[in-house]
Amino acid sequence: MLRYIDPSQIPPNNAYRVPWRIRRSDPHHPVVVNDGTESADFVRVFRDDLRTDRTELWGQVLPSEGIQLCLCEAVLDEVVVTLAWFRPADGLEYVWRFVV
Repeated sequence: MLRYIDPSQIPPNNAYRVPWRIRRSDPHHPVVVNDGTESADFVRVFRDDLRTDRTELWGQVLPSEGIQLCLCEAVLDEVVVTLAWFRPADGLEYVWRFVV
């Protein structure tokens, strides 16, 4: 639906590039790397599989820091990993999902 844009309104911010890169050299142990220029705060990892401990708390992940995720018991064709974090620049929570 089209709507009128008021010229006095502040334009929306530029898009925020997801800071994560996944190194998949070992599919059962992918490494999640903060490829951004700022830290990611209160990072949590959620796994959509049958394990009982499906949530990991990583805390702050600094730029270029990588953390290995163990998917040894997961069925790689079925597992979905979700990262949730807060961006210090705006205090908003962001969520990003990936598959191996």
